[in-house]
Amino acid sequence: MRRTNTEVPESAWFKSSYSGGNETECVEAAFTHSGTSVRDSKRPRESQFRVSAGAWTDFIASVRAGERC
Repeated sequence: MRRTNTEVPESAWFKSSYSGGNETECVEAAFTHSGTSVRDSKRPRESQFRVSAGAWTDFIASVRAGERC
């Protein structure tokens, strides 16, 4: 996982369907050529981090399987 401030077009970002409905737990993701960027939707101009496509796929699979850290 790498922290980055690399510009990702605003149109690329989408809110996670797992984010809380009361707007206190909002995560946005954007698919890029090098993987997936993730940021806090309440602080979109602050740091974001990027994970590889393989790491993102593994993460999504574990969420769908109901795994916990």
